[in-house]
Amino acid sequence: MKLGIRGHDLEKMPAEQLAETISQKGFNAVQLAVGKSFDFYTGPGSLTKDISREIGDTFRRHNVQIAVLGCYIHMIHPDPAVRRSELDRFKEHLAAANDFGCLLVGTETGNVHAEMGYTTDNFEEGPFLAVVESVKELAAEAEKQDAVIGVEAGVNHPIYSPETMKRLLDLVDSDHVRVIFDPVNLLTADTWENQAAIFEKAFTLFGDKIAVLHAKDVVLEDGSLQAVPVGKGLIDYETVFRLIRETGRSIPVLLEDVRDPFIEESRQFLAAQNH
Repeated sequence: MKLGIRGHDLEKMPAEQLAETISQKGFNAVQLAVGKSFDFYTGPGSLTKDISREIGDTFRRHNVQIAVLGCYIHMIHPDPAVRRSELDRFKEHLAAANDFGCLLVGTETGNVHAEMGYTTDNFEEGPFLAVVESVKELAAEAEKQDAVIGVEAGVNHPIYSPETMKRLLDLVDSDHVRVIFDPVNLLTADTWENQAAIFEKAFTLFGDKIAVLHAKDVVLEDGSLQAVPVGKGLIDYETVFRLIRETGRSIPVLLEDVRDPFIEESRQFLAAQNH
């Protein structure tokens, strides 16, 4: 099993040291957000071919797969100029994807407002169709670059449920679009007890499109879901891993939002699920 961690859940360090540290911690995969892990990245124009290839080669030497090149953008920002800048930034990452040797370039689906906080306005038809438009544009670029987009749903985004993800995939209709499946992102304080049915629905609707699993955990505290180390919370990983096995495919599992001193315990928990 490819088991990894987000690079920016570790301290910021040079690529060589980061790749070595991830390998030494027992991982063979990473979600790498260059803007969060490295000081050299200052925006569009930073990802030269030489830099991308050098970082990709570094991780390959340490047998760490860059499963996701993280480029989480505000793809439906209400300001057209900002939206264009965000889409162009993502396209730059798509152009660099093969030099990094990544499986896909990942993003969530933004917010109808400039601020990224929770709003039920995201659940209207307009924001959904705006996401479709943006993802179609990015999918066309991904096809040109022979790259893959990973789209991640979230209950506070226009793609907020298994059904909206399925609808997006059907409308975009591209072999260059896949899903980053984050179980926690589909749950709220009101729905977590129904998590097994929600996960089953997701795998029924688009299990063939799931390319990466994000692994994090939560507890219910003061009426809201709060992050805890993986294996210490409410998420039914027995069901999640059963569903992965039933796809018949090997799907990289990436630890998210877990930091030392809890990384090793969480890694062991996830490794034990793969039976």
